[in-house]
Amino acid sequence: MTTKEFKINGMSCNHCVMAVKKELSKLDLESAEVEIGSAKIKFDETKVDLSLIEKAIAEAGYEVVK
Repeated sequence: MTTKEFKINGMSCNHCVMAVKKELSKLDLESAEVEIGSAKIKFDETKVDLSLIEKAIAEAGYEVVK
């Protein structure tokens, strides 16, 4: 199991948090703690690739800071 913190640009309110949570919920994650501007995600790398997580955040309309 891997835990990774993501910094996310463009989030400014609880609606943003819910949008990101909704997209992440479509993935097979162990857990996802989303706050304004960041997400702490626990996942199994054999099931979910980092690029899928980044894509889900982008689908919600936000940008992962690299």
